[in-house]
Amino acid sequence: VQLQASGGGLVQPGESLTLSCVASGFTLDDNAIGWFRQVPGQEREGISCISGSDSGVYYADSVKGRFTISRDVAKNTMSLQMNSLKPEDTAVYSCAATYRVPTVQTMRDPAQYDYWGQGTQVTVSS
Repeated sequence: VQLQASGGGLVQPGESLTLSCVASGFTLDDNAIGWFRQVPGQEREGISCISGSDSGVYYADSVKGRFTISRDVAKNTMSLQMNSLKPEDTAVYSCAATYRVPTVQTMRDPAQYDYWGQGTQVTVSS
């Protein structure tokens, strides 16, 4: 199983970025997926996750209304559209997937995920 993330970069406050994560050896459809971020010295934070059935979606309060998680079944790809970026969004972002069936309450927990992509740096700065 391999998850390959891309799309990070340096942007100014208020701008947008789209992160993508291509999966191989794992079908993103029907399985829980999520995006996490980590700042040096802090724990990894679940920011947006979606259940395999799309019945449950989680957004951290800090990104609600600005970020959108999605998946493209045909391309076996997951994405995170990030709008109105703020300096506090600066972090290393990672995609993750799992065969487990976390609840809406637990899907934000990194321990629920078995497969991880490499991180991609997002820097928001003027």
